[in-house]
Amino acid sequence: MLELAILGFLYDAPLHGYVLRRHIAALTGHVRPVAESTLYPAIKRLEKAGLLVRATEPGAVAAPRHVLTLTAEGGRELMRRLAEPAQREITDENHWFTLLAFLRHLADPAAQAAVLRRRLAFLEEPASFFYDGDRPLSAEELDDPFRRGVLTIARATSRAELAWLRDTLASLDGVGR
Repeated sequence: MLELAILGFLYDAPLHGYVLRRHIAALTGHVRPVAESTLYPAIKRLEKAGLLVRATEPGAVAAPRHVLTLTAEGGRELMRRLAEPAQREITDENHWFTLLAFLRHLADPAAQAAVLRRRLAFLEEPASFFYDGDRPLSAEELDDPFRRGVLTIARATSRAELAWLRDTLASLDGVGR
């Protein structure tokens, strides 16, 4: 999720490390704060893999600043990750939101639609946070008001996402015609 966010934001424009951190925190920080001890090793891994380069600029007031730029290989890697996301990026909501934030970079509407169809298929599978054996429980079957709340909120969120997915897929399918 972090590497995808780094590649995605750098695809838009070269950024200083602290600005990149702010962007990532705005996207994912509500779920998982972005610590320097996490971000900078990920940047180093991507740099070592040739997916981004770091240039030093003189600082306006203090120390020099590092500007990160995506390489052509980094752009290709971003496109690969967007077109062929790992299953976790489809099924885990936080990973999904990170993927979705950059899916516009895929130029092919059919490729975008293929990713959205994977998410749609996942959401259409019967699921619950709570089970009776192998059978998913619905909110109406629960006496616990808090667990019922979890399922009621999840159902509303899923319905909204399903409606958005179907509308967006119809729009993308219309582009391809």
